[in-house]
Amino acid sequence: MKTGKKFGLIGAAGYVAPRHMKAIKDTLNELIVAYDPCDVVGILDSYFPDAAFFTEFERFDRHVELIKRRSQPIDFLSVCSPNYLHDSHIRFGLRIGADVICEKPLVLNPWNVEALMEAEREYGRRIYTVLQLRVHPSVMALKEMVDNHKSDQLYDVDLTYITSRGKWYYASWKGDESKSGGIVTNIGIHFFDMLIWIFGNPIRQTVHIYAHDRAAGFLELEKARVRWFLSINSECLPEHVRNVGIRTYRSLNINGEEFEFSDGFADLHTQVYREILKGNGYGPKDAYWGIEMAYQIRRSKPIGPKGEHHPLASLPLSPHPFLRNAPIKNQNLL
Repeated sequence: MKTGKKFGLIGAAGYVAPRHMKAIKDTLNELIVAYDPCDVVGILDSYFPDAAFFTEFERFDRHVELIKRRSQPIDFLSVCSPNYLHDSHIRFGLRIGADVICEKPLVLNPWNVEALMEAEREYGRRIYTVLQLRVHPSVMALKEMVDNHKSDQLYDVDLTYITSRGKWYYASWKGDESKSGGIVTNIGIHFFDMLIWIFGNPIRQTVHIYAHDRAAGFLELEKARVRWFLSINSECLPEHVRNVGIRTYRSLNINGEEFEFSDGFADLHTQVYREILKGNGYGPKDAYWGIEMAYQIRRSKPIGPKGEHHPLASLPLSPHPFLRNAPIKNQNLL
């Protein structure tokens, strides 16, 4: 059923923006205005060719205010901008009277989450975040199984996520930890949220490796002991994966058995939007523990591959592609 909601979008030229455009279209709503300082947004033609588009925030702001005065206000603002700008752009959406749907991570620091919850109360609007693994059918089934398990037994979990990135990554805002939160926040936040959602809140954690291209550690949750490894370096891919030319590898091993969730990612954003439009979306409070965990990992001192470490934590470390004169030890174990 067509709901006829009007959407605005910040970050139209980014990698994830097409998923939001598709979700808006699939839920029979309309994107009426978009903004990005980069003008490479031909993707709009595939979804909303009539949407107004601006490369200057001031003109975007003025247009949004104009249509608001004409009684055509934006109902939802979708935020797909770089991570460090999320907080500001979310607040912009609240000020114009819209509910906000923000990509991961909602913000970089746990205190920003608390401030956004106050802002929701102040403006009387809602903030939603995209925690799409919570609507993945296999992940939902796993949570149901764990919730219904009566034993006090702790699950032993190995999480491995390798998503290869080229040298461009380090030259972009994503390679700047102050802007992206590093790979733990930028690529790992969904998996930490998933683990906490399924197995309960954190009890303790240890960081073994923390580098420009990888991170590894141990996490004890209420119902699980987790060894985790994240990387954007293709050299970390298992040999059988590299040999067939695949550049992404996801693995979740639970009590020695592989949990399969490689498929089913294509329409998760659409499902997230459907839930939000029904009033069932996830907000800042739901995102808090994942953001807190990523923050604690960033500020922890790595101890090296010892103790309860993930097997891939022992792989040889790699130099930064743009800082080749820096000692590897100093890059990874500050």
